[in-house]
Amino acid sequence: MYVNESAENYLETILVLSRKLPVVRSVDIATELDFKKPSVSVAMKKLRENGHITVSPEGYITLTASGKEIAERIYERHTLLSSWLERLGVDPETAAEDACRIEHVISAESFEAIKKHIR
Repeated sequence: MYVNESAENYLETILVLSRKLPVVRSVDIATELDFKKPSVSVAMKKLRENGHITVSPEGYITLTASGKEIAERIYERHTLLSSWLERLGVDPETAAEDACRIEHVISAESFEAIKKHIR
């Protein structure tokens, strides 16, 4: 299933926030990403319509099975690529920024090869 880079970033952010906070709300996502709340609301509507999240009547956002699968895949790529770049001597901030870009475009085959090589 194809999900665009923006949706992947939102799903990954929801995953990360859900590990830190008791509940995730649009305002938490907006704060984390430094986005305006209306932009986040539009994105949450699209993610909900595509079946990647549910939103409770109180506004609590939860990943569905498909949303969690995508978020975990992107988060794994991010953490592995970021740490690998740091071990290669890249500054941590640059490594995180580069990993964020790479994680969306690298093929599953290439990522698995890198993962096998560095573990």
